[in-house]
Amino acid sequence: MYRITVLPGDGIGPEVIDEALKVLNVISNKYNVKFDTKKYLFGGIAIDKYNTPYPKETEEACLNSDAVLLGAVGGPKWDMLDGDKRPEAGLLALRKSLGVYANLRPATLFSPLRGSSPLKDELLKDGLDVLVVRELTGGIYFGPRGTEKTEYGYKAYDTEVYDTKEIERIAYIAFEIAKKRKKKVTSVDKANILDSSRLWRKVVNNVSQKYPDIELNHLYIDNCSMQLIKDPSQFDVILTSNMFGDILSDEASQLTGSIGMLPSASLRGDKVGLYEPVHGSAPDIAGTKKANPLATILSLAMMLEYSFDMVDAAKDIRQAVNNILEDGYRTADLGKGKILNTQEMGDIVVKYLKE
Repeated sequence: MYRITVLPGDGIGPEVIDEALKVLNVISNKYNVKFDTKKYLFGGIAIDKYNTPYPKETEEACLNSDAVLLGAVGGPKWDMLDGDKRPEAGLLALRKSLGVYANLRPATLFSPLRGSSPLKDELLKDGLDVLVVRELTGGIYFGPRGTEKTEYGYKAYDTEVYDTKEIERIAYIAFEIAKKRKKKVTSVDKANILDSSRLWRKVVNNVSQKYPDIELNHLYIDNCSMQLIKDPSQFDVILTSNMFGDILSDEASQLTGSIGMLPSASLRGDKVGLYEPVHGSAPDIAGTKKANPLATILSLAMMLEYSFDMVDAAKDIRQAVNNILEDGYRTADLGKGKILNTQEMGDIVVKYLKE
């Protein structure tokens, strides 16, 4: 029995979560494994009821579960709130309370979607399979910040802070993953300008000494952003800081044809894992059944693999998604094909899994 805390969140979050839970039910029956799932309020919807994005009841449930499955949070309704009261503050608090410092964001181009990528076909001849390993609980998002009154108005500051331990532990994650892939790590920083990046590069170099079989190179964030567009096949594992990883993973996601295809996992050793699609709450299409649930379903596959060691079940889901795309089924964001709505796409994933 695995206990999963489910946080549907806001916007399209509840819609895509429901489709993932249908898939989980099939996996439960197919592999004779029981999952105890329970939904809790989180994000904007929790603000409306409890005046906080991360209620105590939700936090306790997350900390006492085996994994957390999250939809998405935020929307215009809460944009005018103070920073520490907004739904996104709840997301930072969730990551902090779980201690999930390693964010894994795979950008994989399913071959049937090759035509949906904005890149020229010759740039994709070797496919696209990049894993962004992003440090998640340090850096500028968690450093000292504030807003102060000045003679002419205000000044605001956000501070990038990293220490050796924070960099070491995320570097080890990246190198261990690279051992099982193409044995290549690209560390991304801004060491020509930032002290925090100079420390980052020094620590990563030290960790790399323990992995002589892994190729390591370094790129500045601006160059890496360009190289991802120019020649994405050069990358395998990209190791980087919180803010740079946030930016690069969204860029990489667009190379796959749609952000609606991108899952993510946030991990910390033997602690609870957090799984969520890379996309946001998309309030403009909430309730229209246009949302693509595949990123959430693929996040579920990552949960099965990383939290429950159900590697075959994860492969089943990924193969079902690939077969569905091969057969021409699409949601609206994926372009031309047999267009399905959110629920229909979830249903067909279930169908292919059963077959």
